Amino acid sequence: MSLRIRPMEAGDIPALTRMEQEIFSMPWSADSFAGLLTRDYHLAVVAEAEGEIAGCVVATLLADEGEIDKVMVAERFRRRGIAARLVDALLAEAKRRGAAAMTLEVRKSNLPAIGLYERAGFVTEGVRPGFYEKPAEDALIMWRRPTITKCAPDNS
Repeated sequence: MSLRIRPMEAGDIPALTRMEQEIFSMPWSADSFAGLLTRDYHLAVVAEAEGEIAGCVVATLLADEGEIDKVMVAERFRRRGIAARLVDALLAEAKRRGAAAMTLEVRKSNLPAIGLYERAGFVTEGVRPGFYEKPAEDALIMWRRPTITKCAPDNS
């Protein structure tokens, strides 16, 4: 399968909106996706496979941190590593733009997503009780922070 990862474009919005409605109980609107293109603090990346949009990842970047707002892959393209490629591309671009740390929330029951984020270097640092609706569920708060190298004290 040939896969192309690229920045989201206005022409992607109809496909993303359809995918969103198929996947999420509280889907974003076409206007929500369009708004991503008008603000430079948003980062949206899509995956194209077999001539169609296979997935998308969206983040908000503020100062030296970012928050992943959405990761989605169309059902027929799942289990092919597309989500991992999207997250990797987003993390690389966020770092290029100055984001040293990234965070996200994920349903505590979404074990495939949690595994994906852990493989990308995220660790669980907390819980947001009742964060999700339809159905109601807690969210895990995950962070990917820069590695800090500790130096030995200067005893000179």
